[in-house]
Amino acid sequence: MSAHCCAGQLACCCGIAACSLCCKCCPKIKQSTSTRFMYALYFMLVTIICCVMMSTTVANEMKTHIPFYKQMCKSIQAGEMCEKLVGYSAVYKVCFGMACFFFLFFLFTIKINSSKSCRAYIHNGFWLIKLILLAAMCSGAFFIPDQDTFLNAWRYVGATGGFLFIAIQLILLVEFTHKWNKNWTAGAKHKQMWNGLLALVTLMLYSIAVAALVLMALFYTHSEGCMYNKVLIGVHGGLCLFVSLVAISPCVQNRQPHSGLLQSGVISCYVMYLTFSALSSKPPETILDENNRNITICVPEFSQDLHRDENLVTGLGTTILFGCILYSCLTSTTRASSEALRGIYGTPESEVARCCFCCMPEGDADAEEHVEKRGGQSVIYDEKKGTVYSYAYFHFVFFLASLYVMMTVTHWFHYESAQIEKFFTGTWSIFWIKMASCWVCVCLYLWTLIAPLCCPTREFSV
Repeated sequence: MSAHCCAGQLACCCGIAACSLCCKCCPKIKQSTSTRFMYALYFMLVTIICCVMMSTTVANEMKTHIPFYKQMCKSIQAGEMCEKLVGYSAVYKVCFGMACFFFLFFLFTIKINSSKSCRAYIHNGFWLIKLILLAAMCSGAFFIPDQDTFLNAWRYVGATGGFLFIAIQLILLVEFTHKWNKNWTAGAKHKQMWNGLLALVTLMLYSIAVAALVLMALFYTHSEGCMYNKVLIGVHGGLCLFVSLVAISPCVQNRQPHSGLLQSGVISCYVMYLTFSALSSKPPETILDENNRNITICVPEFSQDLHRDENLVTGLGTTILFGCILYSCLTSTTRASSEALRGIYGTPESEVARCCFCCMPEGDADAEEHVEKRGGQSVIYDEKKGTVYSYAYFHFVFFLASLYVMMTVTHWFHYESAQIEKFFTGTWSIFWIKMASCWVCVCLYLWTLIAPLCCPTREFSV
């Protein structure tokens, strides 16, 4: 590693320089991308710590293999066997510190429009100092007085923030479907190829939704029980048919010509996914067979064999889940997403049809790119004319994601018996949260269809 590269990394950790890797073969990275990557890295680091704190396997391994474990626990005043550092209460405290970290930066970065301001320099640099600050906040939460009152109050704050995080993702999903259809229908005015693509993708989406409905009816129902499953599968199938008919009804088409089956196809697939996820999260039902033995019903037989290897299921499932949470955070924090939440959309005339329309460059900040090389990866300073995303909104979404992670890891309202190894065994609270998310998603989409009919004097643009 060259001295020039070391100096660059020192400037990244303790100064205002953007972070980059000390490897010339790495592709160029934008300053805005490297900043978001670093905050995401901090977020994932704390998330991993929370998962470890909820793992009885890790706790037992530490007791077995770490010498002088009891003495170490007593010396840091964590209890005789470090019980204060494990369990749901420890996760609440660590997530409290992370949430405070992102909320502090949310307040600090409100109304930053230029990357050349002092506050923007702090947002884009000083990574070592920020890491120390994050660690101090997470550690300081363990010294809050009156722990019982704090945990009870913080639980309701976490639930509210978690629900709000889910709501934002659902709003952006609905916005995504309308944007997708509007982009491709704009291209159909010039090339018939886009009409063919629209028809093909719509057919694929409905095929997936119908196949999912049939498979759930086969594997998640039983002739002698599973009443919840039968009702929900039937109701959700009916909801998908209903929103599809509303989307192509003449009264909706008159007010919203861009409304179509593509949007309802995406919503139908998402409803089927949430239904499957909810049914998989429901506690299993048991009945007596002809030999008076308890048998588990309402779940596929192969899933029972899979769940026997708890470490595999937990490790793989947790990785996928938190990868999705991280992806949601990063895609929800673009300027287009923040404007969509405030009801600001681009005009149809400005649409340029493309297959990867959601990956369009943000703004025209790239017009004045400045590339800096510090002996390693090249950094593109893409915010010379202005910020390419809302700094405050970025931190607010990560603040909500911190609360969502806290509630998810601790099984929402079944926190006292929560363990990361039992993450996918199913609880009623997780089941109903996913059901509620499904219904809210359908209601949001329906509102975007019927709102112009209910308020004819107002202008709606999606």
